[in-house]
Formats: sequence, C-alpha cells, structure tokens
Amino acid sequence: INSNERTKMSTTTTTNNPLAARELTWAINPEEVLAEHTKINGPIVRTRFPPEPNGYLHIGHAKSMNMNFKLAFEKLGVEPANRRTIFRYDDTNPEAESAEYIASLERDVRWMGWEPERTTYSSELFQQLFDYAIVLINKGLAYVCDFDKATVEKQRDLASRRAQARNSGKDPDEVAPLDPALIPGPNRNRSVAENLDLFHKMAKGYFKEGQYTLRMKMDLDHSNPNMYDLMAYRIKYVPHPHIGDAWCIYPTYDYTHSICDSLEHIDYSICTLEFETRREPYFWVLWALDLYRPKVYEMSRLNLAYTVLSKRRLLKLVNNGYMRGWDDCRMPTISGLRRRGYTPDIINTFCTGIGATRAMNVVEVEKLSSVARVELGAKSRRCLSALTPVKVKIVEYVGCTAESFDDDANCTYEVQNSPTDETLGCHMLKFTPKCFYVDLSDFGMDNDGGNFYGLTPDQHVGLKYVGANLHVSKLIHDKSSPEKLVEIEAKLDMSEGKPKPKSHISWCPSDSVKCEVRVYNNLFVVPEPSEKWEEELNPQSEIVYPDALVDPSVLEVVEKIEFSPDETGGKNKVTEDMSGGTGRHFQFERLGYFIIDLDSARDAKSGAYELIFNRTVNLREDIPVKAKSATSAKDKEKLDARKAAQAKQLAAKEARLKISPENLFKEADEYKGLYSAFDGDGIPTHDAAGEKLTKSAMKNLKKEQAKHVKQLKVKAMKEGK
Repeated sequence: INSNERTKMSTTTTTNNPLAARELTWAINPEEVLAEHTKINGPIVRTRFPPEPNGYLHIGHAKSMNMNFKLAFEKLGVEPANRRTIFRYDDTNPEAESAEYIASLERDVRWMGWEPERTTYSSELFQQLFDYAIVLINKGLAYVCDFDKATVEKQRDLASRRAQARNSGKDPDEVAPLDPALIPGPNRNRSVAENLDLFHKMAKGYFKEGQYTLRMKMDLDHSNPNMYDLMAYRIKYVPHPHIGDAWCIYPTYDYTHSICDSLEHIDYSICTLEFETRREPYFWVLWALDLYRPKVYEMSRLNLAYTVLSKRRLLKLVNNGYMRGWDDCRMPTISGLRRRGYTPDIINTFCTGIGATRAMNVVEVEKLSSVARVELGAKSRRCLSALTPVKVKIVEYVGCTAESFDDDANCTYEVQNSPTDETLGCHMLKFTPKCFYVDLSDFGMDNDGGNFYGLTPDQHVGLKYVGANLHVSKLIHDKSSPEKLVEIEAKLDMSEGKPKPKSHISWCPSDSVKCEVRVYNNLFVVPEPSEKWEEELNPQSEIVYPDALVDPSVLEVVEKIEFSPDETGGKNKVTEDMSGGTGRHFQFERLGYFIIDLDSARDAKSGAYELIFNRTVNLREDIPVKAKSATSAKDKEKLDARKAAQAKQLAAKEARLKISPENLFKEADEYKGLYSAFDGDGIPTHDAAGEKLTKSAMKNLKKEQAKHVKQLKVKAMKEGK
C-alpha cells in the first residue's frame, strides 16, 4: 500500500447515522458487493453479540446485549419485525475456553430474555477461514513467519518509531534506521509457493508450537501499530472444546472477526472503544478478500464503581479463593447477579438507563440499586426478620392481660404480602408475647442524643402490626459473656392513652424459622480499584448472620419450590429458578430485599429446611443507627479502617494530579519501584528486575497515562486554567 492509497483509505467522513463513527474509504463496499448484501438482508437490519467463551458473562456484557438486541435498533429507527441479532461464540482460543463457559453463555443470554436469530460458532467456519488464508497467500497478502515473540516485538517497535518520526516531520531513516533483519526481514518476501507449502505443513502438524505463524502482509509504514502484519494463524496442539481435535492451527481474533461478520451479513458490528484502532485491520482483511464490509460502531465500555469487569481479574478472584465461584453474589457476573436476586428486568432497565455512547465514565452502583428497589418494591412479598435476634418476654401488661392473648383472634394479624399490590394476597402473623424476638440493631443503651429511635432502657418503641408499645423492664446478659445481651424482659402497653412512639420496630414470633442471612456490600473499599486491587477488596463485602430468624409465612413460598437431590443424597438442594421472575424474593421489612439462595436445602428424611437468604439491595430509607454505646469496638475498628482507606485513596488521587504524565509511573505511589526503565514518553519498558515488558503490558500502561492526562485536563478546567 503506497502513501497515496494509505491517505485515501484513512479518510474520515461525516454522516447523520446515529451509529456513525470514524470511517475509512476502503471500508466502502463495491456496488456489486453491497447489492448482494441488500438482496440477502432486504429490510432486515442485523447485529451480533459475539462473546469469547473464556469466562462467564458479566454486567458489561449485559450492556452489550442490550445494545445489540435492542438499543441499536431503536437508535436506527428499525421496525421490530426487521430486527435480527446473531449470538456468536467467538471461540478461536481453545486454551482459554471450555465447555463450562460455552454452556454458561447460552444460559445467561436466554435468561436475560434475548432471543437470537440463531447461534453460531466461529470454530464452525474454520475450514472456510483456512481457505481464505490460502487466498491471501496466493494474492501475496499473507506469509509464513518464523519470528519468535521477542523478534516480532522488535520489528513492531522499529516500525512504530519510524511512524512516530514520520508523523512529527522527521526523517525516519535518521531517527530509526531500517534493520533489514527486521524490516522487511527474511520472511516477508517468501514466494507464494513456499508460503503455501509451509502453511499446509503447519496445518498437518509438522512443526512445534511457536515455530511458525501465518502473518498478514499489511503495512509496516502505517501510523497504526495494528497494521504491522498481524498474525492470522498460530500452532496450538490443544483440542477445541466445541469441535474437538480436528485442527492444530487456530485463527486469531483479528483475522476471524471481520470475516465472520461479513459471512453472517451483519449490518452493524458494535464493540467497545478499545477496539477503535482495530478498524484498519478489520476492514483490511475484508478489502483483501473482496468481501462485504459491515459498518462498525464503538461505544464506551461499562465501568461500574466498586467492582472490576476485567475477565483476568474476575478469573483471579475465583482461582485465588476470594470468591466461592463465578456465581458468588459479590461477582458482577450475570450468574452472580442472578443468585443475588437481580432479575433480567432490573439489569436490562439499568442498561437502557445508562445508554450507549462514546463517552467514558464510571457509573455509580447506586443506579443499579435504585432500579432494583423499584422493581422489587412492587413485586416482593413482605415478611418480618431479625438478623441478630434477641429474645423478648412480656412480664407486665397495660391495657391488656396475658390471658387475652390465649385467644388466637386477639393476637393474629392479617398482613398484606404487598402494600401496593393486592393481587399478591396476604398472610397471617401471630404475636407470641411470652416469647418473641427483636433485632439487636433495634436496641441501644441510650438514644445517642435523640439520634437513635430504637428501643433503649429509657425509650419505648411501637411493635409493628400489634398496635402496642414496648418498654424495657429488665436486661438479661450472658453470664459467661457479660457484654452479650440474651433476653429483654419488657412491658407491653396497649392502653388507649399510651404515648406515641418515635418508631415501630419489627419482631419475629416464637415459631419463626431459623436461617442464615448473607448481607452483601461493595466488593471493593474504593470506587475505582487500582493496580493493587487485591489489597483494596472489602473485608465486609459479605457479612453472614448464621442465627437469623424470619417469620413462618416464608414457608408458604418455600414449600412451592422444587428441591433436587444432591450428590450425597442426604439433602435436597434448591433448584435454580431460571424464569427471571420474583417468586423467591422477599422484602425483609426495614432491612432490604432478599432472595432464597441456591445453598438452601431440605433434609431428605425429616423434611426440615436449612434456609439461606441473600440480600439483593438495602431499602431506600436508612436503617436506624445503633446508639454509640452499643457499637462494638470491632465494628468501630472496621469502620475506621474503611474511612482510612477511602481517605488514603483520596489523598493518593490528589497527589497524582500534581504529577506530570511523563513522570506518572516514576512518582505515583502505586507504581514506585515497579519499573526500572522508561521510553521518551515516560511509559515503562522494563520491570523492576530488568525484564522487558510485553507490548500488551505497555499498551495498558499507555491507557493509564492517557486517563491521567484526561484527569489533569478536567482539573485544569475546574480551576479555570
């Protein structure tokens, strides 16, 4: 490609298309190719959702699904009858992929409510992709290369330095003289016959892994490094999880992706902004093969506060034992969100609300929580609970007698399952004054100067539904642990002239169901985890209450749930609900929204339940704060540690904003001592031990530097500079 063609092919055009982005002249379809595509698609507009099965789908994929199955069509004004989306497994890397991941992707896409036009696999096109590689070789646009990884990096580094010199008006031959061993190198000018022979031998298993690759003969003078003869095929003696061991060479993403889009007649290939610089190779491949060229649109990826969406980090969370698995309720995976109680409607509504633009930002997790409250508030069944139950016994009655509660009619209350939806019905709740339970969080030794509205020795409360006031008569503590409150003897006041209480608290009757409750908080203590993200994990991301109680009305729901025998045969485990509904959700009044967890079980012989509930999200209103005197030293220590971590992050952020971009990796605290050498722009080239960094690592560091530059610009704007 000569310089005139390169300039022509990089032309930017402007359109009114809401999904328009940077265009290239060589991305324009020849008339006959476009006519054939139009003939095949007709009025249909087609997108695709192409995840790689190398992990579980997460909420970032949910945004992509929402865009490809719905939002893109709405932006384009496409009639519902003409909308089509293909679900494609981008399965070209057998080492990282597995049957488990393949099954999980299918399950999550269906659960999210999306109906693809069809499901395809890149691997099922391997023969056609191989044939196209032969076409490229015959055209002189692909060659077999024996460079190892280090040599390829040297070649790309030389090409990059020459391009930078050229772009800055300098002579590349002076700044970065050509090294014939690298550019063009001994491989680029192989004959077609020799390339065909070597490529066929690669496919037949003649060579070791890494001995040869097939590279596309692109443009080593281009300003975009993604045009530096990208790899099309590599040797891997690894069976494929979908098609088995038919191949020992596998195509790369850069070679495969655009061809699959073309063959499936995709109209809009939608990806995230980090792929923007891959427009050139995307269209180069289709140009070289004379294939139909879809439109490409890049949107910002989802960045959610207090979590990570990098598959590499998510995999480490699982493999290093920080999480129980991919469906741990703290994971941002679709399966983790499902287990925690988020529904498809919640997730899709959230994704629609944040939209899909090219603007980079971090979305507050509260936006997701807010959507969940609206959805679950209207559909969740109410019940009473106590996470840390304290026994209460009525020893004095005012306006009533102990005997009056012997009649069920006087102590049984009809409670609406939902105060806003009568169709959800009601349940009966029995008050048991001789023994009932309140939550420890509703009790304090004093009212904290009027800031605590719960029960104290000098402050009464109302009991929800009972219509009575509760006064402390006597506190009973554990003899072996004097600080532990085990029972409250109290007065029950049902008189007409009783004083109005400041608050009404929940309670659980004596026949309540014992259960375990898991309360979930942010996964990290900082909104944007850094390179030291493992140190920033929140130790309070999961708080387990092993001896919690819920009122017996929950059994009306539990008894309708299907339980399946586990491997031991002793217990039957809850069968996962894939309906996407809210039939297993509850609002624990004054505490939040909860769902029955998959670890819940029923004894195969006795039929006794072992129930576990996960908190999906807390209520909009705050739970009353404990009196200061009731806060344990351990809780205060944890709170202080969290505040200190947040203050430390804020101080580090302020310190970073005083560092110039070229000194970021030398002076910022999180990078000090990690690197020993840097290039002219301040990007690290070698780690602390003197080992050269990979191109991928340097690319990520460049992104961090670019992000830092943007933050400095925002700061300058705020300061009016």
